[in-house]
Amino acid sequence: MPRKLRRELPDHEVRTVVEMGWGGTRNGALLRRAAAEFDVFLTVDSNLEYQQDTAALPVAVVVLAAFSNDIDVLRPLMPELRALLPTIEHGRLYRVGSAG
Repeated sequence: MPRKLRRELPDHEVRTVVEMGWGGTRNGALLRRAAAEFDVFLTVDSNLEYQQDTAALPVAVVVLAAFSNDIDVLRPLMPELRALLPTIEHGRLYRVGSAG
C-alpha cells in the first residue's frame, strides 16, 4: 500500500511491513507479528481472508477492497475506514470498499 496513505489516518500510528523490517515475511507469520505489535492489520490483499484464519489472532484485519493499490483509488475509502476503526474487534476481518 502507498506509504502516503498514512496521511489519511493522522490519529493513528501507521507502520508499513518494510518499516517494521518484516519484508518477505509470509502472510501467516506476518499476521502473528502484527498481532503482537498492533491492534489492526490493514491490507489490500483481498485473498487474505481465504488463506488465513484471522479469527484465531488478537488483531483485527481490515481489507481495503479496491481494483488497485494506487493512492488515488484508496483515498476515497478512507472516510469509511476512519469511521470503522473505533468500532473494530480483535479476531474479526472487515472489508472496506468493493473491488468492483
